[in-house]
Amino acid sequence: MADTPSVPAVGGRLTVAQGTALYVGAVLGTGVIALPALAAEAAGPASLLAWLLLVVVSAPLAATFAALGSRYPDAGGVSTYSRMAFGPRAAAVVGWCFYFAVPPGAAAAALFGGAYVEAAVGGGDLTVAVTAVLLMVVVTATNFFGVQLAGRVQLALAGVLVTFLLVSVVLSLPHASAGNFEPFAPHGWTAIGPAAALLVWSFVGWEAITHLTAEFRRPARDLPRATAAAVIVVGALYLAVAFAIIAVLGSSAATADAPLGELFAVALGGDARWLAAAAALLLTFGAMNAYYAGAAKLGAALGRDGALPVWLTRGTVAGEVPRRSLAINAALSFLALFAVLAAGVGPRPLVLLTTGSFVTVYAVGVAAALRLLPSRSKTWWAAAVTVGAVLFLLIMTGVYLVWPLVVTGAALLYLRLRTDRNGGGRQRPPGAVPGQVAETGDTATEAPEVATTPDGEHSGR
Repeated sequence: MADTPSVPAVGGRLTVAQGTALYVGAVLGTGVIALPALAAEAAGPASLLAWLLLVVVSAPLAATFAALGSRYPDAGGVSTYSRMAFGPRAAAVVGWCFYFAVPPGAAAAALFGGAYVEAAVGGGDLTVAVTAVLLMVVVTATNFFGVQLAGRVQLALAGVLVTFLLVSVVLSLPHASAGNFEPFAPHGWTAIGPAAALLVWSFVGWEAITHLTAEFRRPARDLPRATAAAVIVVGALYLAVAFAIIAVLGSSAATADAPLGELFAVALGGDARWLAAAAALLLTFGAMNAYYAGAAKLGAALGRDGALPVWLTRGTVAGEVPRRSLAINAALSFLALFAVLAAGVGPRPLVLLTTGSFVTVYAVGVAAALRLLPSRSKTWWAAAVTVGAVLFLLIMTGVYLVWPLVVTGAALLYLRLRTDRNGGGRQRPPGAVPGQVAETGDTATEAPEVATTPDGEHSGR
């Protein structure tokens, strides 16, 4: 996908297979176990068009982030690209939007997984809560020992969950009925837009692995390959599962708390809900595992760059484990979960709050790509193609953009207070990202160091 040449290793240890698995886990994740029902509720069978739209958009979006990640492998990910393109304020805003979107997203994901376990074993809200807490504990422990272990675990999970999903689709399709597609758009064609806004949750993740690019053995070669494989796997599975749920469950898909479990039940009988619960746990763990790993690296990079307290810095170098940043992310995730349980709020608002933040990250990331990638290259055109789709998703997110606006205000206030506390001195720019490369024709050369001015402008030197 990315038009980058092979370059020497930066020092990481992730393989293409492990990177593909992390991508699949991050993007496939909990969307496939919960979002088909929410989308069907919003738009009926026409929600399939929303799925198709997001699959089509995800390919150039994934290519854009792969191109940026292979050229500038750094733990800061999209925050680093934003700094290089627009300066430290944009970097802080993007970093905060991502970092503080993970805790509420993790809470929603854990609750989705808990709902499937409850559907299989009963126990009501207590089962959901206990399952969610255990998921967070296990994911935190896995990432405590480093991204290489997380990658190995993810590779094993990816094979199992893909098998689960294919089995559920193949065995349930004989029970499909054409009548389940009538009426095709019960809430009108305009309902496809809100359905697409919900489904953004299912496709966030292409940016998550940018924080782990320096952990790949050869980012310029391995990252585009992992991205291409993940786009194919994720797109095919999402469309297959969404189609099967509509075709087999019909109108009941919109009210199912565990639609994948209902699909298994139709295919194999009621006891198959155990299998669906197992698949849901694997999917939930995979998504949380990838996001915890990415957020932990990002937090360390934000500490390094002055957008968060400096004591978070440890862990930015490839091979280091950012345990301090991981601990903060885990604590905030538990806090979000307990707040949701205490308030009795369902996952839907959490999904939209989280996706509002990620769409904001996408918007700034794509804008940075247009400025940083070689003009009119294949990857530059991939970024250009996604601009309209990202703007559409921003509009569809609507009132839930309030959350990233609040986070933006908090990030800028933190920078202002930090500057005042330091006597008006500006932040130390991170300079050139270690190991980054720039493309010139068919060759790879060291990228110029990027200096930032007090106004946030950048210049090569």
